[in-house]
Amino acid sequence: MLCGAGLLSAAEPPAKAKTVEQIAEAVHPSIAVLTVSAREGKGASLGTGFVVSADGLIATNFHVIDVGRAITVELADGKHYDATEVHAADRERDLAVIRIDAKGLTALKLGDSTAMKDGQAVVAVGNPRGLKRSVVTGVLSSRREVEGRPVLQLAMPVEPGNSGGPVLDMDGRVVGVVSSKSLVTPNLGFAVAVESLKPLLEKPHPVPMSAWLTIGALDQDDWQTQQGARWRQRAGRIQVEGAGAGFGGRSLCLWKHDPPTLPYEATVTVKIDDEAGAAGLMFRAEDDKSYGFYPSGGKLRLTRFDGPDVYSWKVLREEASPDYRPGDWNVLKVHLEKDHIRCYVNDKLVIESDDAAWTTGKTGLAKFRETEAEFKQFRVAKEVPTSAPSADATARVLKAIEKLPLRESPKPELLDKLAPEGAAPAVLLDRARLLEGQAAQMRKLAQAVQEVTVLGALDRALKGDEDKIDLLQAALLIARLDNDEVDVEAYRAEVDGMARKIKASLLNSADETAKREALSKYLFAERGFHGSRGDYYNRANSHMSEVLDDREGLPITLSVLYIELGRRLGLQIEGVGLPGHFIVRHVPAKGEASLIDVFEGGKVMTKEEAVKKTGEITGQPFKENFLAATPKRVIVSRMLHNLLNLARKDRDAPGGLRYLDAILIATPDVVEERLMRAGGRWQTGDRDGALRDVDWLLDRQPEGVDLERVRELRRVITLP
Repeated sequence: MLCGAGLLSAAEPPAKAKTVEQIAEAVHPSIAVLTVSAREGKGASLGTGFVVSADGLIATNFHVIDVGRAITVELADGKHYDATEVHAADRERDLAVIRIDAKGLTALKLGDSTAMKDGQAVVAVGNPRGLKRSVVTGVLSSRREVEGRPVLQLAMPVEPGNSGGPVLDMDGRVVGVVSSKSLVTPNLGFAVAVESLKPLLEKPHPVPMSAWLTIGALDQDDWQTQQGARWRQRAGRIQVEGAGAGFGGRSLCLWKHDPPTLPYEATVTVKIDDEAGAAGLMFRAEDDKSYGFYPSGGKLRLTRFDGPDVYSWKVLREEASPDYRPGDWNVLKVHLEKDHIRCYVNDKLVIESDDAAWTTGKTGLAKFRETEAEFKQFRVAKEVPTSAPSADATARVLKAIEKLPLRESPKPELLDKLAPEGAAPAVLLDRARLLEGQAAQMRKLAQAVQEVTVLGALDRALKGDEDKIDLLQAALLIARLDNDEVDVEAYRAEVDGMARKIKASLLNSADETAKREALSKYLFAERGFHGSRGDYYNRANSHMSEVLDDREGLPITLSVLYIELGRRLGLQIEGVGLPGHFIVRHVPAKGEASLIDVFEGGKVMTKEEAVKKTGEITGQPFKENFLAATPKRVIVSRMLHNLLNLARKDRDAPGGLRYLDAILIATPDVVEERLMRAGGRWQTGDRDGALRDVDWLLDRQPEGVDLERVRELRRVITLP
């Protein structure tokens, strides 16, 4: 039960409308100034929050607190508090609730924005541009969708610092949370409706600040950042923003592990936001000395850094390269020998140097100036395989498809030749449409090949006996099915690292119960993994890559992670697919098994609690087989069904077919899904695929299938 949250009782009579002065005076003690640490702790940003619980809960925007940053709260009495936890957060709706260690606060009452009419007066309180607890009036002008979220449109001035402040009706009740201003229209702002805040208060998912501060942070066992800027990790990529503290805005992110003995290679794929910037590989780095190979100003540069400032930097070579792709991803690679350096861009040699001033040191990443950059696929090894397809592979692919005509800039003689032809523009536009159609077809073909490749990998991952199936691999391949940039091996390494840290915390005498408790403590209390409540029906919650990034997921994805970490600790943990709610069971070698609800922070459940949970969710009578262990292939299929349901809701036919393909790999004997895929294939023009599914059904004649309906579908499919 929420203590002092100020939720408005339905029976409470409407209060008499107050003046703006009365509202301002009444809410003043409840308005908080939020100071959020900036990049690398240098400087800070201001936002607004407001008290929603007497025992220290403060509501604000998600974008105000951000992830991985310390938060300080100043109340109206001038006292300062550090946030102790993020009580609840919803990135999609841009809401967050934080907790401070304070009691007896004055909480604002939450109203009902749905009862308000356009044109009604509202009051907002915030800290615009640092002007603390400023009051502004306006009206509710409309309701809109901004970036897919329902919001209140406010006719009032909104400035930086207002975000997170309350929007109040004329009874002083909160009807919204200020979120943004219009970039086009003056004196127009937007607020998240209070109805989106209430569920966060009713069903929070607390994350201690010790865990919140590490979300998105680089693993300190692997990386060491130097000279400022903000280095983060998400979706298998390392991202950096903000100027570094080094000369020229330089900042480093060095791989802590020693490189192999010479010769060896280092590579990374990089994309920079502005070609005037610079970011790339750093190698042989020790103290202020290093080498760097990176794009800068649209060219490739090899630099030797002999000290901390530009006067000690020496550009060894700078070359333009036709193989460099401005504004796109580029693969950088260096081949290092004792007295020779070779630098490649997209597998093409661009720079060579015999400079050997420094021959030892760490390898890593660097950025300069205000550049925002993304890095992926960083590797250091004796030999890094080429990223480009071989000549033979390229020839085979080109032979398998119709070649597209090459484009070239129009030459004057060609223009002179075409100018007298009155039909030339129309003919050329027709040709352009043809080429655009071919390009679209090639993109579809590339996507289809990617899907077939991932489905093949999923099929291999699910082969063999139950105890040999790697659930983590399968779950990451599901994520890769939707995002071909998911680095499966990088995420596997992350989970392996998590298991190593849990093992390191164990006593030599730790039994299975102690190991399981250490697993739960690490995952939920220390790392802050939690069940997604405010944004439950989001595909990200079914993508293991994003669950690992955001530490938020569905019961089933959190269960898969728990099972896989348990396996690495030598624990037998199995999935239990309760209707509507997935849990796990720890089966020790000795003693009784324990049910565990990972969605509720690893809470140990009794059978009675499991029965009650099932009844609350489904309303069905409980059956003993609900507690049976769920086979791993069925777990994978259940994850895919969650995605399939979302695709159908979003009317995403291609996505639905992807998930059906994967479901039929995991559980090939299911009937309804095969019939569904037959219909989907036919509707998207894949007649042959539809016929294969229909004939499969007719050959096997499974029980419960209307075979006449299937035969009719076959007849329709084969119509000319």
